[in-house]
Amino acid sequence: MGLDQSNFAFLKPHDIQLVRLGALAERYFHDDPNTCLIKLRQFGELLAQLIAAKTGLLQPGEESQADLLRRLKFERLLPSQVADLFHEIRILGNRASHGAGGTAAEALNALKYARQAGVWFHRTYGKDPKFVAGAFQPPAAPQDAAAPIRAELDRLRAELLASKTAAEQAQLIADENARARQSAEERARQEADDRATWEQLAQDAEREKQALSARLAALQQAPQPAPANILEFIQTGEEAARQIDLDEAATRQIVDQQLRDRGWDADTTTLRHAAGARPTKGRAMAIAEWPTEHGPADYALFVGLTCVGVAEAKRKRKNVSAAIDQSERYARGFLFNAGEAAGGPWEAFRVPFLFATNGRPYLKQIETESGIWFRDARKATNLRRALSDWPTPDGLKAQLDIDREAADAALKATPFDFGFDLRPYQQRAIHEVEKGLAADRRQMLLAMATGTGKTKLAIAMLYRLLAAKRFHRVCFVVDRSALGEQAEAEFRSTKVVSVKTFADIFGLKGLDDVAPDSETKVHICTIQGLVKRVLFTENDSDAPPIDQYDLMVVDECHRGYLLDREMSNQELEFRSQEDYVSKYRRVLEHFDAVKIGLTATPALHTVQIFGDPIFTYSYREAVIDGWLIDHEPPIRIETELIRMAFWRRPKRV
Repeated sequence: MGLDQSNFAFLKPHDIQLVRLGALAERYFHDDPNTCLIKLRQFGELLAQLIAAKTGLLQPGEESQADLLRRLKFERLLPSQVADLFHEIRILGNRASHGAGGTAAEALNALKYARQAGVWFHRTYGKDPKFVAGAFQPPAAPQDAAAPIRAELDRLRAELLASKTAAEQAQLIADENARARQSAEERARQEADDRATWEQLAQDAEREKQALSARLAALQQAPQPAPANILEFIQTGEEAARQIDLDEAATRQIVDQQLRDRGWDADTTTLRHAAGARPTKGRAMAIAEWPTEHGPADYALFVGLTCVGVAEAKRKRKNVSAAIDQSERYARGFLFNAGEAAGGPWEAFRVPFLFATNGRPYLKQIETESGIWFRDARKATNLRRALSDWPTPDGLKAQLDIDREAADAALKATPFDFGFDLRPYQQRAIHEVEKGLAADRRQMLLAMATGTGKTKLAIAMLYRLLAAKRFHRVCFVVDRSALGEQAEAEFRSTKVVSVKTFADIFGLKGLDDVAPDSETKVHICTIQGLVKRVLFTENDSDAPPIDQYDLMVVDECHRGYLLDREMSNQELEFRSQEDYVSKYRRVLEHFDAVKIGLTATPALHTVQIFGDPIFTYSYREAVIDGWLIDHEPPIRIETELIRMAFWRRPKRV
């Protein structure tokens, strides 16, 4: 396969080095998967550098691929599903470079990832959003290829053949027959010629690396795109990302890595039930192809010997929400030939937690075709919902330990008895929250006038919820460091039971603590700190797990940061109100938690995130009830100057 026949030939108008690296990777797949992965890593690095140079973001000097990808993703120039492709190529290439080897299966999937990344780049930056790359051309099979690899290559060849016209099909078949009829001498001569060609190509690629820096610098120094053009790149890139289509084998490898990132042992090729994989004490395992009465489940999730979930994995662009139905069938017919049940059964379900995924990161615009869909099968009224990531083994175990019905009953039976007086409207607000929780509401908004004691309300509400074991850990979110310090002081000084303060009863972490520990029950964070932790990580696995908190209480959730004069320069790191809202929402959507917003003046984005207020206590009501003083004084005092309007600007003559 020469440059013109390569899967990457369409990238020639952007940079011939992309085609060289892609073609070399295809060539090395046959006898050296390790080098194939290294070439694909170089391909991914060059592609990311070209994106940065075209958008004016390329930095002088050395920058690691991980740092560059992180910056591009933070600037929204690299959609999440595209970033996943780049990171998978980078991780596989790094392992190969450091002597960890690379399998033919990994190399074949990496070729698919690289091609999809190249197609996305061409659609986004080649001004050809409707570009069709055609079917993937499988490389030559390794001589010692295992049966699964040969079967996958045969499937890819069948797909390629089906995509051709009758005449093209006949030509392909004739070429294959001609190669099969070659004598040993002819094949040796052909291989020698091919080897010379590829050696020359490798030398060209090495020489080109020296000129690459100059080309990238020239591209960076070209007139920079206007903000409107950057926005166009973002929008075009997001649209192109939705068209990414990976087959099931490539999707499975991505899902394996996502599970490993969250603490599960996962490897579809080796950790399979048919290969003898069984649950083990002290390990969290995602065992593939676990038998059930309705066919093998793609993954069975075990924490120790306990099966806590089953998962269905579909190829990208499949409706992943509907795949929960298949997980439900697996859970009904799950066979415990090893391991043990997590309790139950829950009506017909033998396994409590159900998942479905296609490996694509969650996108609100294509909600049913993205994310990791989840359903808690322990209660018939629990609905399926999308998650942004896989839960951790500890998170699922904690969720299993929470009895919501028992907690809701305990809350109903517990009087409002605290070490401080709770005003009637504060009690009504807490009652509405608890009623919403009993109805399985996951977003709630409390609208209460400034000065009506939202922090004291939060302390009382969180004490009740934690004491009833309704939640495992709470994140109390503020938008300024000063507010966080004030809130922490209130939590540490407010007596809730006898002489014990809230912090004496429940573990509390403040702004100085980046992450909670196992004993933390309330963690106070700024939204800026959460943005850095969630959106600006070197690797996806470095982001906090989605189940780090199961309740988030967001104070002053209406704020538009750049309009707040009281913020420090360090906190003013959002470029626009739209940028703030986008990052604010992405951070909140990252966590699989109930969200409760506290505000005095709901903004449009506030209602979009938390819904309409479930309880409102207005300024006028607070004045009438005697809790606030009206800002309009009942007696107006006038002076001679006021009556004469002495300070008025004189009229122009």
